[in-house]
Amino acid sequence: MSDHPLDRPVWSMLTGRQAHLAEGDARAVRIDRGYGPFGAAADRSDAAQAALAALVPADGELWIIEGERWPVPPGMREVKRAVLAQMVAEDSPPEARPGEPAIVALGEADAGEMAALAGHARPGPWSSTTHRYGPFFGIREDGRLLAMAGQRMLMPGMAEVSGVATWADCRGRGLARALIGHVMRAMAARGETPFLHSYADNAGAIALYESLGFRIRREVHVLAIAAN
Repeated sequence: MSDHPLDRPVWSMLTGRQAHLAEGDARAVRIDRGYGPFGAAADRSDAAQAALAALVPADGELWIIEGERWPVPPGMREVKRAVLAQMVAEDSPPEARPGEPAIVALGEADAGEMAALAGHARPGPWSSTTHRYGPFFGIREDGRLLAMAGQRMLMPGMAEVSGVATWADCRGRGLARALIGHVMRAMAARGETPFLHSYADNAGAIALYESLGFRIRREVHVLAIAAN
């Protein structure tokens, strides 16, 4: 197993800075179900794989994100596999552009609108308390939440940009760029290096992230599993 926390991002987050959100034990962990479906085993041993399988909800999925392709635990079935581009911001965050829209902090009062936007744009797994991962920010117009972005996984000295979502009729206005830049600057102000994950075949998103200073570090593998 690699020593770099980003090579095993879910294991790193749930045994490190976000261990308070973890369910499980030393063999396997999963995040509090209100936050999402992520889980990880300590290693590929039979004991760890069995412990991971025990954390899969009877009526839902568990998502595993690893640097290497992960085997399906015994008694489970594969729902999907995908490859992600893991990207890290190498330089200082971009400055805000002139004329960018006002950005506001989002919180509990905005949870319903955030969930609706996530359901529409599908930026990644979203559940009842995903909005509590950390600071989320949004852009509103005439009271409507047009777009949002925030953070998810936390590593030593690093934070993941996540939950980037825009309503379809509001795209092409630079809202995602403005929000990602804002999130990056907030992370940098805390002394954290931003990173993110994008589906490896999403060329448009990767091009946007590269224009904001992100560079591909490596590919990582997603495996979603469910009970037989």
